[in-house]
Amino acid sequence: MIKRTTTLFFLLIAFPSFAQLGGESTYQFLNLVSSPRQAALGGKIITNFDYDVSESLYNPASINSDQHNQLALNYSSYLGGIGYGTASYAYTWDRHVQTFHFGITYINYGDFDGFDLNGVSTGSFSGNEVAISAAYNYNIPFTDFYIGGRLKIITSQLEQFNSVGGALDFGFMYVNEDIDFNAAITVRNLGTQFTTYAGENEPIPFEVNFGLSQTLEYIPLRWHLTLDNLQKWPIGRPNPARVTTDLSGNQTKENVGFFNNALRHLILGAELWPDKGFNLRFGYNFRRAEELRIVDQRNFSGLSFGLGMKINKLRFSYTHARYTGAANTSFVGLQIDLQ
Repeated sequence: MIKRTTTLFFLLIAFPSFAQLGGESTYQFLNLVSSPRQAALGGKIITNFDYDVSESLYNPASINSDQHNQLALNYSSYLGGIGYGTASYAYTWDRHVQTFHFGITYINYGDFDGFDLNGVSTGSFSGNEVAISAAYNYNIPFTDFYIGGRLKIITSQLEQFNSVGGALDFGFMYVNEDIDFNAAITVRNLGTQFTTYAGENEPIPFEVNFGLSQTLEYIPLRWHLTLDNLQKWPIGRPNPARVTTDLSGNQTKENVGFFNNALRHLILGAELWPDKGFNLRFGYNFRRAEELRIVDQRNFSGLSFGLGMKINKLRFSYTHARYTGAANTSFVGLQIDLQ
């Protein structure tokens, strides 16, 4: 018999229309996944409330005392040879002050060959971005509700251009230990550029996510459901590569309907043996699958899978995520118990 799912309230919050998606804002690396575990579950999983100190890098409301003195290091050889990684550490001061969390997110875009307008070589250049953050979580007294906040300082260097910015993340989480059910909402990247690349202020990638998860009673499986980018509708746009032409030469653009738009907000994940020393993880990202699929060809875009393994005070994680037939990525991670 499966545990009954608690009916949870939905928060009605009005968010400003300046919210942006990919290609419409700077510092896009801020919304990349924080760990192999999160990547394996489809990305942007925000409801884990356990030992995983990397989870709290994405949702500050998930910070808890089980993360005390845990250090996590994660790295991905991302698309196109991009190097991307995160580091996280949590420390519990005492039972009254509770737990602080510190994190670093780093991305290196590699080396590029530069040329002027006349095609003359100007040498090579590189690009990288870093976000350094500190966070704190507060348990509302005598309740199962948690509120967390994170402050991020962002630096970016793209060729000879530099930018510095700042942002705030907020998380709200409900944890019901009796039925092992969690629900969370995150509001990420409320901030701005302090200094711009070339005198023009650009928005940063604000987003709102909502998630649910629960461990089944008689099956060693925890399911995860996330609705991402709730700040914007519609999220889908017609793909120019999917224009169809009839016998008369008339062209018809791809129609992204209501149901298709709704699915693109959905991410599903599952963990098998989530509380054991060895577990398997699977995920499906509907937006990635739809936007990167190739017409009339099966390439399994949107799928991800991984595993976790605990050996003494070390936890190893690995994830492989499918993007297209020509580009996939792997994510590795190590969490160390320093106690």
